[in-house]
Amino acid sequence: MNLRSRLSIRQKAVAVAGASALVAAGLVTLPASSALAAPGCSVTYSANQWQGGFSASITIRNVGDPINGWTLRFTFPDSGQRVSQGWSATWSQSGSQVTAQSQSWNGNLATGASTSIGFNGSWSGSNPAPTSFSVNNVACNGTAPTTPPTGGPTGGPTNPPTTRPPTGGPTPARVDNPYAGATGYVNPEWKAKAESVSGGNRVSNTPTGVWIDRIAAIEGTPDSSSNGPMGVKDHLDEALAQGVGYIQFVIYNLPGRDCAALASNGELEAGEIDRYKTEYIDPIAAIQDDPAYASLRIINIIEIDSLPNLVTNVSPRETATANCDTMKANGNYVKGVGYALAKLGAIPNVYNYIDAGHHGWIGWDDNFRASATIFAEAARAEGSTTSNVHGFIANTANYSATLEPYLNVTEANRQSRWIDWNRYVDEQRFAQALRTELISQGFSSSIGMLIDTSRNGWGGSARPTGAVTSGTVDQQVDGSRIDRRIHLGNWCNQSGAGLGERPRANPASGIDAYVWIKPPGESDGSSTLIENEEGKGFDRMCDPTYGGNPRNNNNMSGALSGAPISGAWFAAQFQQLMQNAYPAL
Repeated sequence: MNLRSRLSIRQKAVAVAGASALVAAGLVTLPASSALAAPGCSVTYSANQWQGGFSASITIRNVGDPINGWTLRFTFPDSGQRVSQGWSATWSQSGSQVTAQSQSWNGNLATGASTSIGFNGSWSGSNPAPTSFSVNNVACNGTAPTTPPTGGPTGGPTNPPTTRPPTGGPTPARVDNPYAGATGYVNPEWKAKAESVSGGNRVSNTPTGVWIDRIAAIEGTPDSSSNGPMGVKDHLDEALAQGVGYIQFVIYNLPGRDCAALASNGELEAGEIDRYKTEYIDPIAAIQDDPAYASLRIINIIEIDSLPNLVTNVSPRETATANCDTMKANGNYVKGVGYALAKLGAIPNVYNYIDAGHHGWIGWDDNFRASATIFAEAARAEGSTTSNVHGFIANTANYSATLEPYLNVTEANRQSRWIDWNRYVDEQRFAQALRTELISQGFSSSIGMLIDTSRNGWGGSARPTGAVTSGTVDQQVDGSRIDRRIHLGNWCNQSGAGLGERPRANPASGIDAYVWIKPPGESDGSSTLIENEEGKGFDRMCDPTYGGNPRNNNNMSGALSGAPISGAWFAAQFQQLMQNAYPAL
């Protein structure tokens, strides 16, 4: 169940009598300095629940005078609701009353500023959203004060918060590489989650992708998964406030999404292409086209896990699924991607990168050129042209190694169990070769490639330190490879994975950047069935006991246990990723 509560009523200064009443009620009073200020706050609470558990995200926004340290309080409506683990605040609970106190780094809130905190909890009976919140004993209702602070200068102007940062200025000309010479946007909600895990502050300022994975995420998603309560405008405003050069969005809501898996099934049915256009792409394009954001390089990652499925997972392949057959027959993947490219590509400061799978998906001869052909078809569909494509991205949300330092494909080892006649063993050589093929299919010679390195570091004690040159061909390949998965087809919450190369521009020829599009620590899918209202199913490839299917050659899944639904915070995975990071933290 998705829970959402928005509070919005005017507040004025706290009177001494009001403060005394709070003392009588057993609440902590405001410091003397705070009592002289005109207070005001708003709170957005959202939660995603499953049977017996839930994860909640709370955004506190100060619409009064500046705050130096805050204490948030609210009461659970049901006696069976409990906070079990929180982040970005010091959490406590007495009976049904919950208290969260600021940390040293997020206690100061200027007028108009906000901060996000959250917690995991449990429930029995029911799990309704709290209906009232207070900050420093002032009920939160969202309206800025209209009088000067009590005790301050009289007759002076008030300072209500602005509704958005200053506009971004004139639109600069498109650049060849939007990552070059620019700093990236740090999602404050992912940053807070990362810093809730010990040692997470070592990577919490890394730019990551913002996933727009359903229509509700455009305005502000009503749960605490990938985006929390922040919407597209919120993230763009925050990017301006951070003074960064680029921000990355994942456009991810095609009809019949993820037709070969279940963990990331979407909200739109296979035939709902019109809804995709009018209710999803059009509103995103309208926001990104706002002149306020003209100075930002807006990078869109277009529809991961879509177009390659039309090659690898359709009849008469052994790996075919009925859903992928449907999407190939109705053409809505191609139409949807083409429409997104046309609408978003018309915005001068937008850069579109189409998802291109990974080498362990389309690196085989019978998949490679056929996939490039589908990409070209989509780039010319629904009024789009190849000029709307700035490049392609490999390995999004996957685990394939960027470079295998001790292994390359040879005629002698192509027959090995791991390589299995693939032409590639890593993402960089695959991406460079695919770029050449795409140019031959009509894409501009200036296109660049991205590689998602967020979870492909493969460090730790199992990482080889050199090539193995003795034994059978399988022993040589298995002993030399740094990718420690059981099989290339394993994609869900992989055991032993680590953080990979940190994002940077121009790391190799034809590669625009290494990027972290999948925010580390966000689950790929639940390891057991979890009922939810986001349309996300249970995929056995996320079950550590699963023995596999034709898409991973009937191998064990290699998945971690205890995982929540896709997009939800998975602290144990994040700890593993940091532990096995390569380069090491």
